Amino acid sequence: MDKLLIRGGRTLRGEVPISGAKNAALPELCAALLTAEPVTLHNVPRLQDVATMLQLVRNMGVTAERDANKAEEGTVSLNAGDLTKPEAPYELVKTMRASVLALGPLLARFGHAKVSLPGGCAIGSRPVDQHIKGLTAMGADISVEHGYMVAKLQPGLTRLRGARITTDMVTVTGTENFLMAAALAEGETVLENAAQEPEIPDLAEMLIAMGAQIEGHGTSRIRIRGVERLHGGTHTVVADRIEAGTFLCAVAAAGGDVLLRHARADHLDAVIEKLREAGASIEVAEGGIRVRASGRLKAQSFRTTEYPGFPTDMQAQFMALNVIAEGTSTVTETIFENRFMHVDEMLRLGARIQTDGKVAVIEGVPQLSGATVMATDLRASASLVISGLVAEGETLVDRIYHLDRGYDRMEAKLRGIGADIERVSGAAG
Repeated sequence: MDKLLIRGGRTLRGEVPISGAKNAALPELCAALLTAEPVTLHNVPRLQDVATMLQLVRNMGVTAERDANKAEEGTVSLNAGDLTKPEAPYELVKTMRASVLALGPLLARFGHAKVSLPGGCAIGSRPVDQHIKGLTAMGADISVEHGYMVAKLQPGLTRLRGARITTDMVTVTGTENFLMAAALAEGETVLENAAQEPEIPDLAEMLIAMGAQIEGHGTSRIRIRGVERLHGGTHTVVADRIEAGTFLCAVAAAGGDVLLRHARADHLDAVIEKLREAGASIEVAEGGIRVRASGRLKAQSFRTTEYPGFPTDMQAQFMALNVIAEGTSTVTETIFENRFMHVDEMLRLGARIQTDGKVAVIEGVPQLSGATVMATDLRASASLVISGLVAEGETLVDRIYHLDRGYDRMEAKLRGIGADIERVSGAAG
């Protein structure tokens, strides 16, 4: 099992390319299931979750290939014209909760689907009840049998029908599933309380390029007028705001001067505001974001919430900055109930953190000391890497398969800007 060995204490300088967004690429790969014509995606990141999704659609009978001549561009060509098996088996999706995104497109195009209940990071409850509620309103019969969601059209229907869907809470994957299903439904669908994350308008733009009729994407109310069929198309995956935010926090913690190529500052307003308040210099530069920092920054309190608020996917990385910042900060996690699992590992490095339910109180320390730590989920992995960059001595981060699910060659990118980091093999941890 691979680990990352980090020798801390180096400042970071240079340029780092930000890859395509995992949370945009996964639904967009599923969107290719909506048409029998070829679909081409550019800027698809090389991630374990993406590889799993490609394996999943291939298992259904979809042709899905990376372009060997355009590897750096991350081009993937898909053709679901010969899809024969509208099913997502447990064996292929047990490590990835995004499998639920296959349900809406399969049901909309074929009228039936069988999708395993999703897996993924152990960071709290991620219920599928909102997906079932919304698709049922659109005319689906969905039962949960032996760990699978088994879906078909209600008697008398030949396709899904438009509906007004108001979810009980803001759900990103739910919004994406309804968006894709509604594109082929009969009539108009209105999504109230829709998620507004940048990956959703990116998916909507891809669907529009395929012939969908969508308005209001990027707001809390999305209107979709269903069409009988979608055609093929070409789309470029938006830059990954969470990867960009992770590198912003890494430079702010370790110090240095780095340009994040392709990064979108307008997708990171809440994070950038906190980093500036902490004392980092962040400016929009030609082709990306430039971040500069030196010395200990000032600790910042924050509360995670839905976009455009402070993202839960950046909580652990910013906490890694707070643990070595000057002062005391409070972090309140409102999205997932188990998302402080990185705290115990940070304590091993010398951090001072106390947790009480959804609240963590961090007392900044001037120095961390290297140790062996274990990654517990995707973003926790990134926070431990940042901690290792600033810790004195060597830090060994175990179980980095979590990291590989969401970061495209992170250690290579960090080496490129001056970090002393390498991937090493070891016994299973």
